[in-house]
Amino acid sequence: MDTKYDFGPETGQRIVYVRPVAVADLPEEIRRQASGIETLYAVHAGTGERLALVRDRSLAFALARQNDLAPVHAH
Repeated sequence: MDTKYDFGPETGQRIVYVRPVAVADLPEEIRRQASGIETLYAVHAGTGERLALVRDRSLAFALARQNDLAPVHAH
């Protein structure tokens, strides 16, 4: 199927993905800083690059939006 479709003007939104990360799977230095926390939330670029680690999901979404990014949940 080679039918072209007009998706409209590009919105300019840059999508990032927010997903939970087990602290036990992170490097030792980060585990020490996250004492008492079992799960952090990572913000990832579309390329897979981790941009940030934060304490909770709502903070990850807020951080993304403050930086003009469009966060979506990835599990």
